Amino acid sequence: MSGAIRMVDVIDRKRLGEALTEGEIAAVVADFTAGRIPDYQMAALLMAIVCRGMSAAETTALTLAMARSGELLDLSDIAPVVADKHSTGGVGDKTTLVVAPVVAACGVHVGKMSGRGLAHTGGTIDKLESIDGFTATLPADRFRALLRAHRLVLAGQSAELAPADGLIYALRDATATVQSIPLIASSIMSKKLAAGATAILLDVKVGRGAFMTTLAEARALAELMVAIGQGAGRRTRAVLSAMDQPLGRAVGNALEVAEAVATLRGQGPADFADLCRHEAGALLALAGAARDAAEGERMAAAAVASGAALATFAACVAAQGGDARQVEQPARLPAAPVVVEVASPRAGWLAGIDALQIGRLAMRLGGGRQRKGDPIDHRVGLVLWAKVGDRLAAGDPLVAVHAARAEDAAALRDDLLAAYAWSDAPVAAPPLLLGEVG
Repeated sequence: MSGAIRMVDVIDRKRLGEALTEGEIAAVVADFTAGRIPDYQMAALLMAIVCRGMSAAETTALTLAMARSGELLDLSDIAPVVADKHSTGGVGDKTTLVVAPVVAACGVHVGKMSGRGLAHTGGTIDKLESIDGFTATLPADRFRALLRAHRLVLAGQSAELAPADGLIYALRDATATVQSIPLIASSIMSKKLAAGATAILLDVKVGRGAFMTTLAEARALAELMVAIGQGAGRRTRAVLSAMDQPLGRAVGNALEVAEAVATLRGQGPADFADLCRHEAGALLALAGAARDAAEGERMAAAAVASGAALATFAACVAAQGGDARQVEQPARLPAAPVVVEVASPRAGWLAGIDALQIGRLAMRLGGGRQRKGDPIDHRVGLVLWAKVGDRLAAGDPLVAVHAARAEDAAALRDDLLAAYAWSDAPVAAPPLLLGEVG
């Protein structure tokens, strides 16, 4: 390792709960990025961090080291403010696919660096790669050129921008080291800092299907990320939103792209459309394009109603090599060969939908990764016809299973029904917005 620091000593110190120095953290990040630390040692350190935690100083040092592992973009020559929005991950969370083009259609430059799926949650880049030809890996000069030309770029980690995070992110997904406030905060904020965003809106998910299952955990994560962003001189704000049931109706990559397109047309599910409008409004206010969030929401609604938001998304997809016809006509997106409808087994009100279980079942169909580097079947997933608070009769449509094979759909039917809770009395739809930080 760099500076004669031994990785085994770093692992041991963190296992014992000791704080690592800024120099140690910088050396670990540099050496892992360069291939001088094997996956098994980094996995051991990540597990020690999950078990023992990191201080705010350690987390900031890790964030800056990952951001500095590649090029740090300065986008001030393109626009005085460049916006970004990031979610901590949820089930059915395709919000970026709507919020980013809406904000760009309102005149704000949006330079978005996204990740792939982690554990049971979907990744924005995996969803976008449902579109034929779409290229998410962009060199820095191409990122800049697209942002200048189209006001919107949706990129993944590359060898130039935050490469350390890309490597660590993939390893966390395969080693049960996702659920850690310091690791989540440093991963998200390193990408934000590397990509040059100056106005950052964070969507911190809370609940059964999120990595932060309690409001206290989510608020702690939000406060840490906002502090990192503001400390780096970036306008940063966080929204806390519920993730006990999936967001919207679609869970699965191509299915979620289709739902995002429907929402950009003003035809999306109410819960999803409401959250997108709220977050777009908040980001427009944060970027200085609106006087406040309320005006931002009105601007967002107008961008959808006029068709400008959808046109902005289609132009972004085309500029990054994707088939824009699949945005304009979502029926062209990859489709599963088997669709099996599962009916409601009883009458009553839906009292709960286990988002974690739904996410895991989508993975079982092939929509997520069990191991690092696994391929994803972009066609498969679930479409939920009913949400918490809805009343159903026995036999009413409950969920559609989009599968590669009929036996895949049949194999998860019992586990799928077990994800639903019922009530004989009316149930109120739960709140989606749970608070804000910053």
